[in-house]
Order: sequence, then structure tokens, then C-alpha cells
Amino acid sequence: MLLPLRSPAPLIYVPGEGWYYEPYGESAQWQRTRAKDQLQAAEDAFTAKNYSVALRAARRVLRVWPFSDYAPRAEYLVGRCMEVKGKDEAAFNAYQHIIEKYPKSAEYNEVLWRQFAIADRFLNGEWFRLWNTIPIYSSMDETAKLYDKIVANGPYSEVAPHAQLNIGAAREKQRDFASAVAAYDTAADRYNGEPLIAADAMYRAGVAWQKQADTAEYDQSAAAQAIAAYTDFQVVFPDDPRVATAQDAIVKLKAEQVRGSFEIAKFYESNHKWAGAIIYYNDVLQLDANSPLAAQARQRIEILKPRLQAAPQG
Repeated sequence: MLLPLRSPAPLIYVPGEGWYYEPYGESAQWQRTRAKDQLQAAEDAFTAKNYSVALRAARRVLRVWPFSDYAPRAEYLVGRCMEVKGKDEAAFNAYQHIIEKYPKSAEYNEVLWRQFAIADRFLNGEWFRLWNTIPIYSSMDETAKLYDKIVANGPYSEVAPHAQLNIGAAREKQRDFASAVAAYDTAADRYNGEPLIAADAMYRAGVAWQKQADTAEYDQSAAAQAIAAYTDFQVVFPDDPRVATAQDAIVKLKAEQVRGSFEIAKFYESNHKWAGAIIYYNDVLQLDANSPLAAQARQRIEILKPRLQAAPQG
């Protein structure tokens, strides 16, 4: 029992990397004395799907030779390994380091798309992790911030228009419809030279306003904004297959506006506020003189006018 024994898996700590177990002799298989060779060790391990070794080998390049020509590729391999391990936040951050520290990297465009794919996974319900390990919550606010970074990384890159649209999608899921509309408006304005993006942005803005109108009873402003957004969409993109859906939405929104004004008029009338009631019954007629409620509104106006005239002035 007193004889010295080699631990089959000693615990190793590396600054910036943390703790890991490494079987005796394995370090000799991936540690090299030159940056080029160290990166090749990482590449070989990654190809062999030995992602733990690939990660350690790539990180050693960054730790020992941070300013070498091999550092950008090493950072890329760190991101790829983290993705494989399901640690998407860490992968996103590794890719962000490439954008910030190595803007001339050959993987620049691919990195943007990989960041986009990660953000999409969070948009679709993936949870953010504590210490890159424990899933603790889903957050559309944090997801929108990821897309924000992607747009900031390359506002006019191929991926940026899609990321800008998905900022709006994340805000919609968060039920922050005003911020969603702002994101869609930015997409429509900034990428107006891309018809598919601009059309999608304008249509989605109408949808977001409509959702806002559906959540706020008697809030006529959101319905009016939705109608305006859908109308602009129809005018600018008359051949879009969603025009018929937009037209149906406008009809429903106008009907909701009419109903809202009619209910407000009834509220004023029940409280003997004849002037206010007449204003909103007239609003029903202005919104849609042919609606089913228009005839009732005319009748109520005729009944209330004498009451208003008879009411004490001042």
C-alpha cells in the first residue's frame, strides 16, 4: 500500500480552461511545442470526434500562442467543440471572440451563420445554462440580444437581415410587441433593397400590431397601427401571397374598432355622459357606416341629441 502508484486519471487545472481529468500519458498525445503542430493536434482530434482533446488542444494554442496566425482557427475549433457538447452560449462567445479579435479570419462569414443557428435554437426554446452546464431558464430577451450582436457584427452581411427579423420574432414571443414592431421597421428600412426581407418585415409589423390590439381591450391605437401597417404592405407588395390574409385582418380589425367605439359609447351613455356617447357613436359611423352596429349607433344618436340639448350647460 505504501508503494507509489500513478493515478489513472489525474485531475488537471489549467488557467482559463478549468479542471479536467486526463489519463496518464494522454497529454503527450496532444501537447506540442509549436503553434502549428498544436493546432494540427486539435484538428486531428476534432476529425476523430474526440472533442474533449480537441478542445484542450485548441485552447492551448490560444493560451500559449494567442497572437499566432493559428489562433483564429483554434478559436473556431473551440466554438465547434462547444456546440457539439451542447454548450451553445460558450460556443457563441467563442465565435464572438473571432469576430472581435480576428476580423480577417477565413471563417468570419461561417461564424456569423453559426451564431445565427445558435440564436435560433434559443428562439425555439433551448434554455440558457448556469456555468455553461445547468439549464436554468429560457429567455427571449437574452435571445434578442444574441441576434443584436449578430447584426452589429455585420449589419450588411448575408445573415444580418434574417437576424434583424428574428429580433422581432423574439420580442413577439416576449409579448413586447412595440419592440417587435421597431425591429421589423428597422429590417424593412435597412434592407429595402431585398424584397423578400422587406415584405416579411412589413407583414410581420402588421401582425405584431394586431397582437397588441388583441391584448388591449378598447385600445384603438394598436388596431389603427395594425391597419396602417397591413395597408402599407399591400401597397408596396401587391403581389405577395399574404395580401389576402392582410385584407382579412384589416376587415377584422376594423370590426374590432367599431365594436370598441360602440362599447365606449355605451359606457358613456350608461353614465349619462351624453356628449361623450354621441362622439363615440359617431366614431362608429366614421369607421364603418355599413357595419351591423352602425344602424344602432344612428338610433342612439337620435335619442341622445335631445338629452344633450336639454342638459344644463357649463
